[in-house]
Amino acid sequence: MLNRRTLIAAALAAGVMAPPAAQAQGWKEKYPELTFAAIPTENPSVTTDRYSKLADYLSKELGVKVDFRIANDYAAIIEGQRAGNIQIAYYGPASYARALMTGVETEAITRARRNNGSTGYTSVLLVRADSPYRTLEDLKGKTLALVDPNSTSGNNAPRFFLDKKGVKTDSYFGKVFFAGSHENAVLALTQGTADVAANAWYADTDTHVTRMAEKGMLKDAAGKPLTPDDFRVVFRTDLLPGDPYAVLASLPAELKQAIKQAMLDMPKKDAAGFRALSDGKDIEFVPTEAKEYDGVIEMLKFNDRARRTG
Repeated sequence: MLNRRTLIAAALAAGVMAPPAAQAQGWKEKYPELTFAAIPTENPSVTTDRYSKLADYLSKELGVKVDFRIANDYAAIIEGQRAGNIQIAYYGPASYARALMTGVETEAITRARRNNGSTGYTSVLLVRADSPYRTLEDLKGKTLALVDPNSTSGNNAPRFFLDKKGVKTDSYFGKVFFAGSHENAVLALTQGTADVAANAWYADTDTHVTRMAEKGMLKDAAGKPLTPDDFRVVFRTDLLPGDPYAVLASLPAELKQAIKQAMLDMPKKDAAGFRALSDGKDIEFVPTEAKEYDGVIEMLKFNDRARRTG
C-alpha cells in the first residue's frame, strides 16, 4: 500500500534517474561549446592541422561545437584546465603529472598505441652525425637545447635519467636553454646553435626528426637538406608512458564518457583524421588513467628536490 512518504520518494527518484537522452540534453545546455587544447610540440601550423581534425570529429560525435586552441607553452594547458577554460587537453606525461601535483582536477582518459605496439616512448639526446660526439663524456661543456620546463622527453626525463648516470644537467653542460618546442630543439641542432638536443623518440621510424624530414623542414645553416641519417642518438632514457588526453573532472559523467568513447571509436569512424594525429604512426586509442603516471610524478618530485638542493 502506497503512503505519502513512498510517493514522495518515488517522485524524487524519478527526478534523479532521468533517461539518458534527458541527461545528455542537460549537459549540452550547460556546455554548448567545449575547448580542446594541445601542448605546442610542433610549429603552430602543423599542430593546428593535426588537432583541428580531432576537434571537428568530436564536434560531430558530441553534437556540440569543439574549438581547438594551441597553448602558448606547456604550463598554459595546466593553467587553462585549472581555470576551467579548457575542458579537453592533450598533455605530455610530465605536464599532466604537474597538473595533478598542483591540484588541477583533471582525468586522463586515453592515449595512443603506436604501430610498434607500444603506448609509450623514450627521451633521447641527439647530435649531428657529422659531429665528433658519440658518448655522454663527449658532451661535457657543450650546449644543450631542451624543449620546455614542463616537457617530459624535452626536460624532465633527461634530467632524471642523466642524474642516475651521475650527470647534473645544469653544471655538466656549458650552456642549457629551452627552445620552446621539440621542432625548435631539432632546428637549434641543425642550425648550429646547440651541440645536442633533447627530444621524443616514439619509434625508429617515428620521431620529430623523421616527421620534419618528411615535410622538408630539415636543413643545415647553409640550406643543405638533411635526412634522419644526419642525426645520432647518444643517450636514451627508459620507457615513458604515452601522452594522455585528459578531461576536466568536473564535467558531467555522461559527457566525459562520451568524449572517451568518441576517441576510442575515432580510428574506425574517422580514419583520415586519426592518421593525421601521428602521420599514420598510431593504430588506436586505448583507455588510460591517472595511476599510469605515478612514476612520472615521482620523477618530477626527484627533479624538484634536485633543483632546490642544487
